[in-house]
Amino acid sequence: MAQRSSFVVVANRLPVDEVTLPSGEKQWRSSPGGLVTALHPVLTEHRGTWIGWAGGDGPAPEPFDLEGIHIHPVPLSADELERYYEGQSNATIWPLYHDAVETPAYNAWRDSYRTVNQRFAEAAADVAAGRHRLGAGLPAPAVPAMLREMRPDLRIGFFLHIPFPPIELFMQMPFRAEILRGLLGADLVGFQQRLAAQNFVRLARHLLGLRYEGQSILVDGRRVKAGAFPISIDTRDMERLAATRRAGPGQADPRRAGRSQDGHPRRRPAGLHQGHRAAPQGLPRAAGRRELQVGDAVMVQVATPSRERVEHYQTLRVKVEREVGRINGEFGKVGTPAVHYLHQSVHSRSSPMYAAADVMMVTPLRDGMNLVAKEYIACRGDTGGALVLSEFAGAATELRQSFLCNPHDPDGVKDALLRAINAEPAELKRRMRVMQRHLRTHDVARWARTSLDELTVDDES
Repeated sequence: MAQRSSFVVVANRLPVDEVTLPSGEKQWRSSPGGLVTALHPVLTEHRGTWIGWAGGDGPAPEPFDLEGIHIHPVPLSADELERYYEGQSNATIWPLYHDAVETPAYNAWRDSYRTVNQRFAEAAADVAAGRHRLGAGLPAPAVPAMLREMRPDLRIGFFLHIPFPPIELFMQMPFRAEILRGLLGADLVGFQQRLAAQNFVRLARHLLGLRYEGQSILVDGRRVKAGAFPISIDTRDMERLAATRRAGPGQADPRRAGRSQDGHPRRRPAGLHQGHRAAPQGLPRAAGRRELQVGDAVMVQVATPSRERVEHYQTLRVKVEREVGRINGEFGKVGTPAVHYLHQSVHSRSSPMYAAADVMMVTPLRDGMNLVAKEYIACRGDTGGALVLSEFAGAATELRQSFLCNPHDPDGVKDALLRAINAEPAELKRRMRVMQRHLRTHDVARWARTSLDELTVDDES
């Protein structure tokens, strides 16, 4: 019998990767990612279980414990991986929810999609303990309704950390009513932003004719609450990590270390590739107009490996690397590239990189939560640094003191970058202090507390 937990997270991927050591021994380790980083302290506090796919195809590993979390793997076959994950999840739902910045692919994937959703729901029903004690970040929208049929005693929360599209986009979805009914199996449907919650409530009225009162939808005698619960980071832990690395014995100042490798540039903007951004456009625009000199500024472009099997991402990687090569060919010098490109996980090196960056650019065309922007702010204990942030990143509504820009407007991105680089130190410190105060009072613990409180508020009824 499976180990029971009062707090269960169900997500497509487990928060771990299997690695092979030089000795040939296989070992599990925590994987990078915004959701993993945010939920880890909540799960350890509640001694929770994480249900998800372990990677690969075939039988799933036996459940195990790692770093205070009970790991419950769910298997996927090669065919299911292609149809459910690469197909319906990543080629249909993901681009459609991101304003169709990549054209969604509609195919006959629904049978496999239902099968995998049912498997996740059965695992959650088996693991969840006790009445009204399930908090779940679910992998697919059909799971809540399936889970409710099996375990009507549970309180079910669905938290979507990517955008939710407006009605006219969602209506393109094949079997759209089934997906919406699946979501309405939850007691609470949480989003990053208020506008996404409003889109969801209006869609329920438009597509299914359901009545709503405020942000509650009336479904079969139940109230399904919708709201904005912007996820955050463990702010204090990030601040401690940054402070330790700055003050640790034998630790050089990472900002000086970074500069010495790049020829001591006057300013060092660090560009982080996020979402469907095809190129770091601000730097070449500024360099081409002689507003910024290569050597005075160096961009570090980080593309963390993600969804490497998905065709959209393979195509995007090719575009990014081609554009980085073009920029370096046009603006770089021998021994001094304009862009330092890293296609690798920087999970363990993020704090030094944040400290080295006078300016961080987070400029997705569309994004859900984007915790990278919050991590950068938390790591700037000296209150220096500047954040250039897309208006369409999930964090933009909270971080209003960043240098906001429209990523569809290359000149606007360039102008925001130059304003950040040329801002007076006093202005930068003021902006950073305001954002740091916000993150200390709106950290991941607050997210967990407010969302779980909202999920269990009707327990007595």
